Amino acid sequence: MNKEISTDKWVANFLNYLNVEKNYSQLTLKSYAGDIALFKEFLQARSGTCQWSKVSILDIRAYLAQLNSKHAARKSIARRISSLRSFYKFLMRENLVKTNPFAKVRTPKLEKKLPVFLEECEINELLAQPDATEVLGMRDKAILEFLYATGCRVSELAGLTLNRLDLGNQYVLLLGKGNKERLVPIGHPCVRALEAYLTQSRNFLMDKFKVGEHDFIFVNSRGTPLTDRSVRRILDKYISQMSLQKHISPHSIRHTFA
Repeated sequence: MNKEISTDKWVANFLNYLNVEKNYSQLTLKSYAGDIALFKEFLQARSGTCQWSKVSILDIRAYLAQLNSKHAARKSIARRISSLRSFYKFLMRENLVKTNPFAKVRTPKLEKKLPVFLEECEINELLAQPDATEVLGMRDKAILEFLYATGCRVSELAGLTLNRLDLGNQYVLLLGKGNKERLVPIGHPCVRALEAYLTQSRNFLMDKFKVGEHDFIFVNSRGTPLTDRSVRRILDKYISQMSLQKHISPHSIRHTFA
């Protein structure tokens, strides 16, 4: 069997392992695949071939030197080394290699930044921005209240379905990274905003544009499921209306919740 085809199969098996056994998201799988592919390109340019079982610490040092010469960010270098270390850990488990050349490679120390969050007066101002007398304002109010009440990710909000929400008992079952579920309580302000949105806004938009039945809670102006990008645009819209001297992102609301 051709050596390159053989070792490419190792990569495919590793990604399948992350998908099936680790239940990683497609975005994470893409990240691992990209990190491994870039190192493979480096090896082929360095020696004309890529044989995972023959990678040495000298190869790794040369790779790190190249990344540094290209001024790669510390975070990017740390992620690539972590991906390759995990890859070799898998290869050792499968008895495909005898050692993990990345085991003792130190990753760059990352600068620790203080999380950006909103003060109480600022989060209250943000929650008051949407005009809850309008159809879309009612939806936006529910989105902001939900983000603040649960500390969820934008992707978790966009993917939320009706069967995961229990307004009577005031909790929501969120589906996070790696398809891991967590039960999160929600307070009265969030419940009120969701009740108003679900009974008056969501149904109106879906009926108006004759959208087929679907279970996604948050919808766009045409009644179809809201995307991650749309949620970020909605949040940016209301943040821009405030006189804040700091950069606020959806993740900042997670920090505020925490």
